[in-house]
Formats: sequence, C-alpha cells, structure tokens
Amino acid sequence: MAVTHVTALRTTLADAAVDAIDAGAGAGLLEFRTAADVEVATLTFSDPAFGAAAAGVATASAITSDASATGGTIAKAALRTSVPADVILCSVTATGGGGDIELNSVVVSAGQQVSVTSLTYTAPL
Repeated sequence: MAVTHVTALRTTLADAAVDAIDAGAGAGLLEFRTAADVEVATLTFSDPAFGAAAAGVATASAITSDASATGGTIAKAALRTSVPADVILCSVTATGGGGDIELNSVVVSAGQQVSVTSLTYTAPL
C-alpha cells in the first residue's frame, strides 16, 4: 500500500506550502525560467497569494501579469517569496504536455506580456 494523507492533513499541507509564499515583506512572485534557470518572466501574486485550502487544494488570488517579459523558452517555474526565495518548484509545458503548469505557449519574446488567469496548488496524496 502506498503512503497517503487524509484530506484534513492534505489541506493543512497545502495551506502551509502556499502561506510560505507570503513570508516576505511584500507580495510573492511566480517566476518562469528556462531549463538553465534563466528568468523569462516574473508575475506578481496578490498578498496573500492564495486563499485558504479546501480538500487539499489552494487556489491563487489574482496574479498580476509581467507586461514586458525578458523572453526565452519556459521549462520550469518557481513560486517565490518577495525576498525572493523559492518555495515551490514545478515543471512547465505547453498545453497537453503534462507539466505541473501548462501554458498555451512556452516560447516568449522579449517585451511580450505573460499572464496566468488561474493557478491551483494541490497537496500530495
């Protein structure tokens, strides 16, 4: 039998993970990066970044777009504090690619606007 967490604990874990994004003095960040960890675009979370989790899932509050991205091919993302310090790391692919975050395009031109309309964090089973 695989290790699993009961729903109440998953909710606690989800809240702890996303609340860590708010640990800095200001709003947290969603930074998209290339495979070589070069920043492509940085979006700003609301403060607080996520609402209270339910059934192990936390939903992000509004996320402010990066109106002028650095540009590059996105391969991963970091949810960060305002310090900034990484809190959650994840893969990024184009829609249907199976990444933790799926974007309609992972290729971003310099100066392009990058936005995310919704984002959830699900604590592991």
